[in-house]
Amino acid sequence: MKSTRNVTNTKRRRKMFAVLWSALFAIGTMLLIYFEQTALLYILATLGVTAILVIVAASDLARGETHISAPSQANDSAAIGSGIASSYGSNKS
Repeated sequence: MKSTRNVTNTKRRRKMFAVLWSALFAIGTMLLIYFEQTALLYILATLGVTAILVIVAASDLARGETHISAPSQANDSAAIGSGIASSYGSNKS
């Protein structure tokens, strides 16, 4: 079991690590702009956004497969709010 001091130090270390990485990326971006390397900046930005999207997609798929449940019922909140009678479940043909 970790003591409170160790947990606090770990959080502080992670926060400093995140701030350091953010500062390095900001300095790198400013240097690329200063030296007019916008093509390289564009490529790096595209690869960064792609990496983030892949990470988000993979994490969502991993979480979504474990929570499969019964089909949800229809939501009539829009019909109720606007005063329209619900047509869900009616057999009008």
